[in-house]
Amino acid sequence: MDTPLSVLFYAFATLFIILDPLLSIPIFVGLTEGCRPEEKAQQAWLAVRVAGAILTVFLFFGLAIFDLLGISPASFKVAGGILLLILGLQVALGVELPHDLKAQQNIAGVLIGTPLLCGPGAITTITLLSTKCGIPITAAALVLCLAVTWLILRYAADIMRILGETVTDIMGKVLGMFLAAIAVRLIAEGVTGLAG
Repeated sequence: MDTPLSVLFYAFATLFIILDPLLSIPIFVGLTEGCRPEEKAQQAWLAVRVAGAILTVFLFFGLAIFDLLGISPASFKVAGGILLLILGLQVALGVELPHDLKAQQNIAGVLIGTPLLCGPGAITTITLLSTKCGIPITAAALVLCLAVTWLILRYAADIMRILGETVTDIMGKVLGMFLAAIAVRLIAEGVTGLAG
């Protein structure tokens, strides 16, 4: 039987993998190049706030939105799992999604917050976790994940300098494989729910 702590760890790990702040490190460093440390901290905080606000809306109202559209949790698991599988394969195989890297520094936080941190995959994940793990545990996992994400972005330049771009890239690909595995599990659960 799963304990609340193990469920919290599962929710945290799933959210961390899908938000994948490690993937945002080189982009964040590039967008905030030349900024003072306090400005980088401000942009990191803005990115976390943007992602957190969007995910919180879907955490509490995602199911209501599905009910309004007539979507069952099982069918959403299948659709969401397929989407997460595609995203996981893209990350694992190094297929880059298009990003506007020429944006001005003062909107770096918004660009990182969405769509990099909080895209369709993250919205899908937070909604599925709210049904699987419950809203309180998912909310706690989200807060922890956003706190770690802020630390990673805040010290992105230092992390990139210590690990190097190659190691950072490899770590992102490994997280992509974990994401693909989680996606397969979600698809299987959704198919079982539709068949039952």
